[in-house]
Amino acid sequence: MTMELKPPITISSFDLARIEQLLESNAYRNLPGIDALQSELGRAKVVVPEEIPPGLITMNSAARFVDDTTGAEYNLTLVYPGPANPPDSVSILAPVGSALLGLSVGQSISWQVPGGRALQLRVLEVKYQPEANGEFHL
Repeated sequence: MTMELKPPITISSFDLARIEQLLESNAYRNLPGIDALQSELGRAKVVVPEEIPPGLITMNSAARFVDDTTGAEYNLTLVYPGPANPPDSVSILAPVGSALLGLSVGQSISWQVPGGRALQLRVLEVKYQPEANGEFHL
């Protein structure tokens, strides 16, 4: 099986620090998919929140994307895990959340989900991004 090249991703130093803190906690350390998330963090270009370009999915961003394998479209907000998350949100610790972090409009990523199925996610629109609204520490 050949490894597809993953698109370049960019994340903020603030998001990186918060996600790494999550990954160090016993509650999340052994979740399935954590290795894939850590791999993504390791290859990401890290910039200060003020340098995040609009159209890039960061934590607490709302995005519209499509799974090109099924044609299904989704509108989700990328969030930290927690009980108060809105129904149309996806946790950074979920496979889809890990895949979306750091992608820009127009980029696609192939992502393995539990059960062996692969998604081909393509970002159509970033509807809301904290950094674009001057909110650098959400």
